[in-house]
Amino acid sequence: MSDYLPVEVILEILKRLPIKSLVKCRSVCKTWNSLICNPSFISTHLQASLSEPNNTPFILLRCFKKGKENYFLHYDNDDFDEFKQLQFPVFGCLSCSAVVGSCHGLVCLTFSPQDVLNFIFWNPSIQKYITLPQPNIYCYTDDVRLNFGFGFDSRTNDYKLLIVGVEKGETLIEPYLFSLNENCWKRVTPTSPKYAVEAGISSTFVNGALHWLGYQRGKNGGFSNAILGFDLSNEEFLEISLPESLVWLCPMDLSTMRYGESSIAVLKRDWEDGELFELWVMKEYGVVESWTQVLALHLIDQSGGFPRVLGFRKNGEVLLQVDDGEMASLDLNCQQMEPHGVEVGAELSYVGSYVESLVLLDKAVDVRSVSDANHAIDSSDSDESSDGECEIT
Repeated sequence: MSDYLPVEVILEILKRLPIKSLVKCRSVCKTWNSLICNPSFISTHLQASLSEPNNTPFILLRCFKKGKENYFLHYDNDDFDEFKQLQFPVFGCLSCSAVVGSCHGLVCLTFSPQDVLNFIFWNPSIQKYITLPQPNIYCYTDDVRLNFGFGFDSRTNDYKLLIVGVEKGETLIEPYLFSLNENCWKRVTPTSPKYAVEAGISSTFVNGALHWLGYQRGKNGGFSNAILGFDLSNEEFLEISLPESLVWLCPMDLSTMRYGESSIAVLKRDWEDGELFELWVMKEYGVVESWTQVLALHLIDQSGGFPRVLGFRKNGEVLLQVDDGEMASLDLNCQQMEPHGVEVGAELSYVGSYVESLVLLDKAVDVRSVSDANHAIDSSDSDESSDGECEIT
């Protein structure tokens, strides 16, 4: 077939195929393998998938069942059907991992044996992963608390991981930034707003920037809150004001999440008022006047407990976890909750949107090579000058 069709035509056909078919097509001939593994085609296929209006989006769920880590893809449709369970490999000593985030089919995982940070980028759709060189920083000390963010720099077609540290006294310190294209860490030295972020709170990646709830502590012990962002292309911090009613609250009562394709939302939980939920959305990103309260509700599920707000679905409904593990959706227009009949268990730890992609196909290790994974992690512990690692300056 390659002898009769121009390369341009072959590429037009290939970019419309699903991931599973493309992986198989690599075995057709060397030419097809080269075309499919080309970084330009990987990016083209991803953009075609993201822009296809008829594609049903996925939601990635991470939960623990019987002490085992499990990942599932569900269709973001009316029935919330399960698409498939992802095969989660054992990355050496990766037994107690945490999800930093997911973007374009990549899942960023972190784990900290002996208080030393390790990170992995994993693409479960093609079963490939890459172990990141270790940053020259310890996980937790008495003086420093850490937070992480993972996202995509569209300007350079690069995936980046940010480590934000907060010193004792709640001062934001110089962050560390990893670039997949460069395969190394560097310190970034932009002028940062005088805000602290809570350790271990997940960031929200949207509109090319990572977002956290930032806060300042006043002399009287009170707080002043704002959205603290970091633009991955400009590598600069940004600040977004909150609605007046959220500015002076305890930051532990607030959290950020993604709203739609290009904006953010803030969830407020009022513990003193019988578990009152307030949900605010920024309908136009960066425009403070567009903050709108879309929900103020006392939520109690059938078990008598309080549901967990997980985020927004493609149709604008709010996805909830209720009754110790059942998934449900809340329609903001009529404020009615609709259970999906999907049991994920009480130990659900991550929910995010997901798109299958070929990202990492050209540079990653096959996760089925478990011995290679163990070797990669062991060598990163013992050989700080291994290939691909660079000094943080």
